[in-house]
Amino acid sequence: MTAKKSDAATDTYQGFSDDERAAMKAHAKEQKATARRSKDTARADGEADIQAKLAEMTGSDRALGEKLHEIISTTAPHLIPRTWYGMPAYAKDGKVVCFFKCAAKFKARYATLGFSDAASLDDGAIWSTEFAVTELTPEGEAQITALIKKAAG
Repeated sequence: MTAKKSDAATDTYQGFSDDERAAMKAHAKEQKATARRSKDTARADGEADIQAKLAEMTGSDRALGEKLHEIISTTAPHLIPRTWYGMPAYAKDGKVVCFFKCAAKFKARYATLGFSDAASLDDGAIWSTEFAVTELTPEGEAQITALIKKAAG
């Protein structure tokens, strides 16, 4: 009996988008750069990387990114700025705690502030790890400040 050919051969593979591939390439480049950095220059190098990424952003993404950078840097100065998949991020003991993902990067409707599993946000059996950010009101800034304090430990 002969095996029947699958229709899978005729289906087209969608794979990763160009933006996703670019993010993975950026991450590989970041990993190499991080490995070469000394502890003495990590903060300054990371700050320069974030400023360069913010400068590439436009409109509300840039304004949100700059304000979030200010809030995070002020609230948790012990976090080390760096980039992660081409986006601004902040790390503790070498692990990313939080990151900003601008809307334009993945053609999304809104920017997000996300937290990794290294963040201390655990709250019961279910909790949020990424938040949509469309504007920063005083109430929003207070909420983000509280999240950063908790996440950064």
